[in-house]
Amino acid sequence: MFKPGPIYLFRVPEDEELISYLTLFAKEKNIKTGVVNAIGALKECTLGFYDQHKQVYEYIKIEEEVELTNLSGNISIKEGEPFVHVHAIVGKRNGSTYSGHLVEARVFVAEVLVIELVGGVELVREKHGGLWLWKPK
Repeated sequence: MFKPGPIYLFRVPEDEELISYLTLFAKEKNIKTGVVNAIGALKECTLGFYDQHKQVYEYIKIEEEVELTNLSGNISIKEGEPFVHVHAIVGKRNGSTYSGHLVEARVFVAEVLVIELVGGVELVREKHGGLWLWKPK
């Protein structure tokens, strides 16, 4: 069972690549397990949809400004390093949305909440087919 540890609330600087920034943040703070939430706006992004039959990701490249209406996910360990796994919903100017696994995103603004989780079983990812999943306990 996990308990909440340190709680971080911060803004990601403009033009940063969001996943890289969050990964570096987790490494610098030595966060091995946590939850991530964010809102904001992106200059562009790439989302992934996992094809369960082919066991590969299909990618949706969005090369325009979008609102980051929701980002949620977690931090765990992959190959000995903190790994940020997040999904996102992004909104276009006309109100339509796209969603999926967030592969990369160039930030206009992102307000992020990270809650480190402590005291539980270490969540380590292993390769299963085309995915990196938590090792069963």
